[in-house]
Amino acid sequence: MSTSPLPGTLARLRQTFDSGKTRPIEWRLAQLGEVERMMREHEADFAEALRLDLGKCLFEAVLTEMSFVEAEAKYARKNLAEWMRPQRVRTPMMVQPGRSYIQPEPKGVVLIIAPWNYPLSMVMAPLVGAIAAGNCAVMKPSEITANTSAAIASILPRYLDGDAFAVVEGGVPETTELLEQRFDHILYTGNERVARVVMAAAAKHLTPVTLELGGKSPCLIDKSADLEVAASRVAWGKFINAGQTCVAPDHVLVHREVSTQFVDLLAARIKAFYGDDPQQSPDFCRIASERHTARFAQLLEGQKIHTGGRVDVASRFVEPTIVLDPAPDSALMTEEIFGPVLPVLTVDEMHHAIKRVADGPKPLALYLFTKSKALEEAVLERLSAGSVCINDAVIFMVSPELPFGGIGNSGMGRYTGWYGFETFSHLKPVMKRSFRFDAPMRYPPYTETKAKLLKLVR
Repeated sequence: MSTSPLPGTLARLRQTFDSGKTRPIEWRLAQLGEVERMMREHEADFAEALRLDLGKCLFEAVLTEMSFVEAEAKYARKNLAEWMRPQRVRTPMMVQPGRSYIQPEPKGVVLIIAPWNYPLSMVMAPLVGAIAAGNCAVMKPSEITANTSAAIASILPRYLDGDAFAVVEGGVPETTELLEQRFDHILYTGNERVARVVMAAAAKHLTPVTLELGGKSPCLIDKSADLEVAASRVAWGKFINAGQTCVAPDHVLVHREVSTQFVDLLAARIKAFYGDDPQQSPDFCRIASERHTARFAQLLEGQKIHTGGRVDVASRFVEPTIVLDPAPDSALMTEEIFGPVLPVLTVDEMHHAIKRVADGPKPLALYLFTKSKALEEAVLERLSAGSVCINDAVIFMVSPELPFGGIGNSGMGRYTGWYGFETFSHLKPVMKRSFRFDAPMRYPPYTETKAKLLKLVR
């Protein structure tokens, strides 16, 4: 949003924040309203950029990008007055008369580094939280999805306050320069390797970070599940955006008694969704780059392929693919897949699946399909994940009432809805005392009587 060098841009944003311009609710509501308006008025422009970058059809672009952001902004506007209100908390007897409360305040100038898989919404959804909390922000879209990055850089300045927000385009050099600067919070969405770089850079300034990463999100299919519904929902959650979704089911662990039936139903749903030749389907996305596409040819080498398997690097196409029982030490089972390849592994009992998940890193998402209340309780008791969804896949992301974030290797911190406001706010504790009563027992010299009184009032 500015052609000036980065330090000058940051100085301008910090001057804006220090002036208090971003703190009033009226300013925040106006900026959130502009986010909504931008998503509506430039739906066609963003949709075209997403088509060029990822081959997204209009329906997916609207569902997972524009309407997702618009709904986030609308929800924040509706609830902002309540979020900003000081929250009264109990004041101990020892410090009466007085009152205590939590006062949310903005952190300052924040940095949002976005990935290429959802290149619009992963810029704008965190930005909604930053705006609601009253911050200035720098946004760094992914250079891999260059058309969407250019669209954001071109369109966003026409709607949002240029003194408070800046878009920085570019690749590794620009991101490196950004990370050398001091910010008041950094939100990074991407992979674990780059997350370590972001954390190391943030540590130099003691900057708090939110990391939204990925991992191998498992999907457990019990023999009691409605297999037809499960197959439809798993296929949708896995193959939307060509599997380039951080919360997509990474692999399936299915009970042996129903494994053949489930795999056949899953293959049938893929055909129903994308036809006999998914490469010709207008509803199936492309991989973000030729380099990422070529990786899948290597992942599939030597695997037992049930459905799909075609890879066309030049057109960035990977066919929706089902792989049966890959080796535990294969790259397919040790790396995050992040594409339209779904390994299906059979287990003799569901407690074997639970143990397998428990023995690995904590995933960003965990899916369970079952009608068994006992199994549901066992999974929730034994397994930890950033989010858990029972009897569906990915769809939990539409709820602004649920926080989105990881745990362990899958990330730290959270956002969406109130949780985005909280992430970009300092929840400042305040205690206000009265002059009317000043208890002498707190002051030296201390006596045995004072000690006894202290035990009564603490």
